[in-house]
Amino acid sequence: MLCDAGLLREPLLYLSLYFKQHRDTYYRLLNEMRRTGDWEMWLRFFLEGVRQVAEGAVATARSALELVADNRARIQERRRASSTLRVHRALVERPVDSINGLAERTSLSGPTVAAALQSLEELGFVSEITGRQRGKIFACDSYLAVLREGTEEPPG
Repeated sequence: MLCDAGLLREPLLYLSLYFKQHRDTYYRLLNEMRRTGDWEMWLRFFLEGVRQVAEGAVATARSALELVADNRARIQERRRASSTLRVHRALVERPVDSINGLAERTSLSGPTVAAALQSLEELGFVSEITGRQRGKIFACDSYLAVLREGTEEPPG
């Protein structure tokens, strides 16, 4: 509905985790609505979920923007900052990628991308996740951590 109304370009509000975290209430209100026709309680519950998920999405976006700005400032203090910034930008757009994939997306050579990744590793922004000598895959760990915040179901 928000996309159709032009308020969102893409469906960015995923209520599934909210419903899963409030499973008992979800089913109780659905049954109550089915039994009595009381849509009002269900809509209040649903809209509370939209509010919570939207606030979480805004907080995540702010945290991600702050992290990227901080990373970029630290990168600019290093040698080869220009190519490292290009690789960093590509990793923000796609946080897990290979040297070849990054070379293609940044129009940089493989050795230049590898040097930029080494710099990003030294800064603690990325890590190699395969442990292989060839076909290495790199992940922008801190950025992925920000994106994951609040998406896990609490234990219990």
